Amino acid sequence: MSSITDIKGTFTLHNGVKMPYFGLGVYLSEDGREVINAIKWSLEAGYRHIDTASIYNNEKGVGAGIKESDVPREDIFIVSKVWNSDQGYDSTLKAFDKSLNRLDLDFLDLYLVHWPVEGKYKDTWKALEYLYEQKRVRAIGVSNFMKHHLEDLLDTAKTVPMVNQMEFHPYLVQQNLLDFCASKNIQYEAWSPMMQGRIFGIDVFKELAANYNKTVAQIVLRWNLQKGVITIPKSSKRERIVANANIFDFELSPDDMVNLDSLDRRQRFGPDPNNFDF
Repeated sequence: MSSITDIKGTFTLHNGVKMPYFGLGVYLSEDGREVINAIKWSLEAGYRHIDTASIYNNEKGVGAGIKESDVPREDIFIVSKVWNSDQGYDSTLKAFDKSLNRLDLDFLDLYLVHWPVEGKYKDTWKALEYLYEQKRVRAIGVSNFMKHHLEDLLDTAKTVPMVNQMEFHPYLVQQNLLDFCASKNIQYEAWSPMMQGRIFGIDVFKELAANYNKTVAQIVLRWNLQKGVITIPKSSKRERIVANANIFDFELSPDDMVNLDSLDRRQRFGPDPNNFDF
């Protein structure tokens, strides 16, 4: 695993593209001023990775926030995702164009299949492969794909996904899936690292926060990175955006890492990739 040095540090994807291992998620950030400010504050704080999706309905604001910042476009790693109702070959290509148009960008750094829609995700993946070949996106990947989804995709894929973005936190480690992705050089990435806020009520995190003189959020985000997992905590509050990134001046001990891994309950707070209806 690459060493974790600072907010602009990266993990290298299997095609050689360097992806910042820490970023800002904007799920539920309102389009317009709220998300524009979140983008600007995060870039000011040193973030260089922004994660959105067409279904978040805030791509326009994300693009505006990037334009209003002083950071050059080529220094920012920008991610979006194709939504389920747009899946299929032609409709994915159209959805990509719409996302790019809303973001007001010439290319994306990473484009993901948002969920494994049965009967459609293979055609969707072919469209992503085409976009990648056309150099309209620097990397392509998936989100919410379990091992059997990945195995099915890899049967016909020309390109192995570079990333798999999954619900990931101490109650849902899925070490077998982590190991499988590692064996295929698929970079693992976390969504919902704070367990939708539930992390703040767990005693072991409060104890670790006191021991390390850090916040509960900082402890769990550091655990993500030390697991080799890219993390994109979401916030639209300036203080929290800054505080979330203050995780590069300490390291969790091997014992504390094992202790946190042992909290795994296979418990989801988001939808189940094997059983979703949207």
